[in-house]
Amino acid sequence: MKNQEPISDCGELVKPNNLNLLGFYISILTAVLTVVTFVIAVLTPPISGPYCLESCIEYPFLDIISRFPRDYIWMYPAIILMIIFVILMVCIHQYAANDKKIFSHIGLSFALISATILITDYFVQISVIQPSIINGETDGISILTQYNPHGLFIALEDIAYLLMSLAFFCVSPVFSKPTKLEKSLRWLFILGFVLTLISLAAITNQYGINREYRFEVLVITIDWFVLAIAGILMSLIFKRARQK
Repeated sequence: MKNQEPISDCGELVKPNNLNLLGFYISILTAVLTVVTFVIAVLTPPISGPYCLESCIEYPFLDIISRFPRDYIWMYPAIILMIIFVILMVCIHQYAANDKKIFSHIGLSFALISATILITDYFVQISVIQPSIINGETDGISILTQYNPHGLFIALEDIAYLLMSLAFFCVSPVFSKPTKLEKSLRWLFILGFVLTLISLAAITNQYGINREYRFEVLVITIDWFVLAIAGILMSLIFKRARQK
């Protein structure tokens, strides 16, 4: 009996070669863009909150005009990265065997929620905070700005990256083949989720509701490392699938 081509949720056939080719390039792009975004973000460390050592910006965070645009540059590739992340999860969903698609579908759903929150969060900083400060329109800025260590920006990142970690965990059963690549990817996703939960529990236990952006820094670091490594491993998986 001949192998059937994968069938999408809409009932349309997805050509294996198209899937593997798209998956390969999207995986590579995910890894590269994650590293680029992470490096830019590291080069613009927070100048407020618990990790700030000198020249810190304090409430009501209105003297931030001098930080434009350098502190916001990383958000542009981050927005693109979230779109690429969703496409990667779609490729994983299509790659999944039929009996594993329930897991990949759940993971894709969490990925969509996570990406939507983060894209909105970053776009608000770029398109609302910057022009508002430049034009002297400061009402409500304090609760929205990224410099507020317990503001809305940090809270949205917390929940979004938690959901991203959960998305990784949900798709981990997809990679059940007894190969080193799939085993590595499965345990990478599981380990990332476990580390996220441990980080949240430890920081909450120590700081309670005053955790500020301590957890945000950790969860972003964990998720972006997972995303970068997963991009590399997924590119190898799709490359091998193309060669069969």
